Amino acid sequence: MSVETYLLYLAAVAVFFATPPDTSQLLIVSNAMKHGLRRSLWVICGDLSANVLQMTAAAFGLAAIIATSAQAFGWIKWLGVAYLVWIGLRLMLSRGGQGPSAPAARATGLFRMGFLTSMTNPFAVVFFAALFPQFIDPHMAILPQLVILGVTYLAVDGVTLLLWGWAGERVAQRLAKLSMTGINRISGGLMIGAAALLGFKDIAPER
Repeated sequence: MSVETYLLYLAAVAVFFATPPDTSQLLIVSNAMKHGLRRSLWVICGDLSANVLQMTAAAFGLAAIIATSAQAFGWIKWLGVAYLVWIGLRLMLSRGGQGPSAPAARATGLFRMGFLTSMTNPFAVVFFAALFPQFIDPHMAILPQLVILGVTYLAVDGVTLLLWGWAGERVAQRLAKLSMTGINRISGGLMIGAAALLGFKDIAPER
C-alpha cells in the first residue's frame, strides 16, 4: 500500500465519520450524559472490540454470508433494534438515579452495552467487506495491509466517539438544573433514536 493510497483511505474514513451521528455515536452521547465521559469510555471499548471482530469476519469472507442471506441479516438487525429500544425504555421509565459519577454504572455493563449494540449491527461487517478491498494492493502482503486499515479505522472511530461523548457530557452539565429523571428521559430518547437509525437503515442483500 502506497502512502498516497493510505492518505486517500484516511480521508475516506474521516469523511465517513463527518456525518450526522449514527447508532454508536448516539449511544455514547446518551451514556456520557448520564454517567459522564470517563465511565462511558467502557462503552467505547465495547464498541471498538465488536468492530475488531466484525473486521475479522469481513476479512474471512463471512460478510458474504450475511449479505446474501436476507433472513440472517434481518434477524441480527432487529435484535439490535430491540436491544436499544429496551435500554431506552428502561431509562425513560426510571425515576431519579445517580448523577454522572454514579458508582452503579458498572464497567462490565457499559462495556457489554457498547459491544452488543455494535455487534448486532450487521451493516458493519458488510461495510468493512466493501471498504477494505478498495485500498488493498493485491501485489503486496494482504494481512499487514488489513491490520493497517483496521487500526486506522479504530483510531478515527475512537476519536470520533470521544468527541461525541465529550459533547454529551457538556450538554448534561448545561442541563444540570434538570432532575435526573429528565436526564434519563433524554438519554432514553437518544437510545430509541439510535434504534430507529438502525431499523430504517437498509442494505439490500444480493441474490
